[in-house]
Amino acid sequence: MTGTGAPRPLHEYLRDHARARPAHPAVLWYGAALSYGELDRLSDGFAARLAELGVRKGEPVALFMQNCPQYLIAHYGIQKLGAIVCPCGPLNKEHELQYQLDDLGARVIVAAAPLMPVVDKVRPATALEHVFVVRYADLLPEVPSIDLPEELARERSELAQELAQRRAIPSQPNAIPEGAEDFLAAARSGAVPPAVEVAMDDIALMTYTSGTTGLPKGAMLSFDNALYKTEASCDIYRVGAGDTMLAIAPLYHIAGMLMGVNMTVYAGATTVLLYRFDPKAALQAIARHRVTWWYSIAPMNVAAMQVPGAKEFDLASLRMNPVTSFGIAFTEALASQWREFAPNCLSYEAAYGLSETHTMDTAMPPDAIRWGTHGKPVPDNEVRIVDPDSGREMPAGEPGEITIRGRGVFKGYWKKPEATAKTLREGWVHTGDMGRVDADGYLTFMGRFKEMIKVSGYSVFPEEVESILIRHPAIAQAGVIGVPDPEKGEIVKAFVVLKPGLPEAGRPTEADIVAWARENMAVYKAPRQVAFRDSLPATGAGKMLRRLLKDD
Repeated sequence: MTGTGAPRPLHEYLRDHARARPAHPAVLWYGAALSYGELDRLSDGFAARLAELGVRKGEPVALFMQNCPQYLIAHYGIQKLGAIVCPCGPLNKEHELQYQLDDLGARVIVAAAPLMPVVDKVRPATALEHVFVVRYADLLPEVPSIDLPEELARERSELAQELAQRRAIPSQPNAIPEGAEDFLAAARSGAVPPAVEVAMDDIALMTYTSGTTGLPKGAMLSFDNALYKTEASCDIYRVGAGDTMLAIAPLYHIAGMLMGVNMTVYAGATTVLLYRFDPKAALQAIARHRVTWWYSIAPMNVAAMQVPGAKEFDLASLRMNPVTSFGIAFTEALASQWREFAPNCLSYEAAYGLSETHTMDTAMPPDAIRWGTHGKPVPDNEVRIVDPDSGREMPAGEPGEITIRGRGVFKGYWKKPEATAKTLREGWVHTGDMGRVDADGYLTFMGRFKEMIKVSGYSVFPEEVESILIRHPAIAQAGVIGVPDPEKGEIVKAFVVLKPGLPEAGRPTEADIVAWARENMAVYKAPRQVAFRDSLPATGAGKMLRRLLKDD
């Protein structure tokens, strides 16, 4: 590990870099630099404002936004106060956001302006007392170095018009919604937060996951969990202060957070941050900012290579590119093809991990790549394959359930002791995933025992989708499974039982339900296929037997 001395939370590394190299860019946002000094001061200002609102150590604070520099400011500001960072997926719709906010009992949320309609819908029914609004365009440069996504370009134009009106009429108020506070204005206050003593075992982060079954649960992760996996990642991936990283994976997701929020601050590197993936913008980012390191998802590499004129971009600076196989397997042949575009780049399957362990449980040794596997356990992390019924450890090469023990293991699920006891046993996380470890210690992930569905890398929980589908006025029962899809890995298929006595005109078609679902839940969760049934298979106690739906 590169860390020396007693373990410290990552926000203290931020302070170190702010003192040593205050002007060094921490984040490049379409060409606009946010320095380490600024990131430290702004996160201080936000922490101070949270303290004024009565937020205390151990209190959940929700984040509801896409990738942007304000995400890092909020993340570190919350943790400086000893409060808990609680990301909410920005694709969530009303029902999904309310479920998470209710579970957290969150009083404060930081939300992007385009997502405020969702927040406004759930606010009266939740414990929310204070809403901070983030405008993505606030920190964009006048002349971007990378093509802006359409939605950011539109926001930037609207902000320019607003500023022009305010110059003409100084008394004109800004466009922050009523009942909310401008996040950036709060962060720019210059206020100093109260000193808070943080123990490494304190909860720093809560990411929502299905665990092994059921509705999403908040996995409680400590400051030490984050530090351990960040140190390991920087060591194995050879990331240092001289690197320029590219962050495109969603920061609210544990892998995107590790790569885009944690590693750069630990190492003192610079991260080129994109709002979302666009293949041409990714090529521009690498070429124009001389990116050296990029964590990607396999379809991103494929899409980048298909951009007209892709070989005209100078990608020679890129030296390392760990890749996750979501939707498309990242093979040796694909890595060789990518090297034709990025001639100095070493690319390979990145790792295996999960939210309950702050991800990165294994990593591929860059000097000993074994294709078809997910690498070897990171230092001081144990990966054991067991028989899921007996708990007996399986011999090398034999499949079984992947179990994990080490410094990355979570503290349990928020307010769910029974679910915690099922997953966390004698220090081992029972993942519900199937895999095998070969004689040399390389893990191969083979599939999932649990019923969670993976759509383009996003986790979809069947019970959550079902609970929303039965809100449809014509649906009495719903069952959800994943079915294979060549592009997305899996897609959601729903089996529905309609309410009895519906008139013919009131009976929805498959297309009607698909369209309704896309309006009422995150698009990746919405069923792409719908089958109508008279009944759904269930146990005598009424528990749905989804495995029988797969045989349907």
